[in-house]
Amino acid sequence: MTAERGFLDPFAFEPDIADPVELREHRKRRLALAYRVIGAMGWGSLGDGHVSARDPERPDCFWLARYGVPFRVMTTDDLVLVRPDGTIEGGGHINIAAYHIHAPLHEARPDVVSAAHCHTPYGTPFSAMVTKLAAISQEACAFYDDHEIFDDEEVSIASLDGGKRIAASLGGSRGVILRNHGLLTVGSTVDSAVGFFLLMERCAEVQVKARDAVAIGAESASRVHAEFDEAAGWQVFQWAQRTYVPGG
Repeated sequence: MTAERGFLDPFAFEPDIADPVELREHRKRRLALAYRVIGAMGWGSLGDGHVSARDPERPDCFWLARYGVPFRVMTTDDLVLVRPDGTIEGGGHINIAAYHIHAPLHEARPDVVSAAHCHTPYGTPFSAMVTKLAAISQEACAFYDDHEIFDDEEVSIASLDGGKRIAASLGGSRGVILRNHGLLTVGSTVDSAVGFFLLMERCAEVQVKARDAVAIGAESASRVHAEFDEAAGWQVFQWAQRTYVPGG
């Protein structure tokens, strides 16, 4: 099976781009595409979500969508650079909660290029149960021993202190369940962060629907978790992009 026939290369991953200017443009393209994928799935239609991408030359700054642009039509021209103090280079407006969440997270996790959060049909109700994901599906193994709970009633993150508590709860994990709020995932690329978010939403759906499910054993769950590396998260996003935004 070849790329010419439209199949995914199972060994492909994020391109290695040394030039920071080229890397910035690449990340911005992937970020705009990530918003379009989320929009195509019907999420974020109320402005309830945000995905960030760290700037390669100014790692204390990150890119976000300008507030008010529908996710499904997002382009790189709709992205703005957010400085550490919350000001926006070039002007414009952002979802201020996104700044409060992403700024402390990017500061605490220099390994993270991107973080994704959205209010979704299953992630939000699942978060109200204030429980971790159980290893009851193949996808759930991606988060086995690799996610945490932000057990806090500040569901509207109105300060950097709230974001710092989220970052502390996340620790070195791949994702965090925000109590009564929803899901948040991180990755070393925009694609993997959003790919893991898509997986986490599916896990929440399974757990909401399969209340009496039998869990996978620890040994098997750990083995499958090892298969869900950053490249696997990246691949999940490639499938989503080809499915929901073909030609994007």
